[in-house]
Amino acid sequence: MKIKVFDFNPIAVNTYVLHDKGECVVIDAACFYPDEQRALLNYILDKNLVVKHILNTHLHFDHLFGVNFMESQFKLQMKAHKADQFLLEGIADQMAMFGFKDNGYYKPTIGKYIDEGDVIEFGSQKLAVLHVPGHSPGSIAFYNEVENAIFSGDVLFNGSIGRTDLLQGNHNQLLEEIRTKIFSLPGKTVVYPGHGPATTVDKEIKFNPFFQ
Repeated sequence: MKIKVFDFNPIAVNTYVLHDKGECVVIDAACFYPDEQRALLNYILDKNLVVKHILNTHLHFDHLFGVNFMESQFKLQMKAHKADQFLLEGIADQMAMFGFKDNGYYKPTIGKYIDEGDVIEFGSQKLAVLHVPGHSPGSIAFYNEVENAIFSGDVLFNGSIGRTDLLQGNHNQLLEEIRTKIFSLPGKTVVYPGHGPATTVDKEIKFNPFFQ
């Protein structure tokens, strides 16, 4: 599996394109500026990739900027967890908190709800869906056991965790879900977060200050 990481929009969200055997998934399409949209689109087109799934780890506005653009290009709708549906209804308020103006463009539609136990397939790859609430009620991660990789969204970062002071965040729940769902994975598993550099499960167990 090939992994391409883009750093998009003023809040520096990681957008991931995972591809294998000519098929790909896009996780957290967050491209905001026109040049970011072109960069994401050109990468997919230049490699002749068939987009099988548009996935979102959660539905905070900064992870949604490019979803409608991708949907319009590839005639797909994103997949996300039902528990975050309410965040779409309040996207204008989300954006206003961070100084962004809502013009109605950035509210996408969930095409299919996904939850713990679901499996996303593309090429010869399989991503297991893990429900890891706490940062938001519908936060999910995508785990590839064969590739020893997990795409954690804003649940777990290199040396930190997702903030829990946003709407319906829960600090204690997030810590427990990370311990249960992510720290139970093999230590060599690479964690690809929604912001910042990658890390490993073993490193976060040993050094993440929230768990010491």
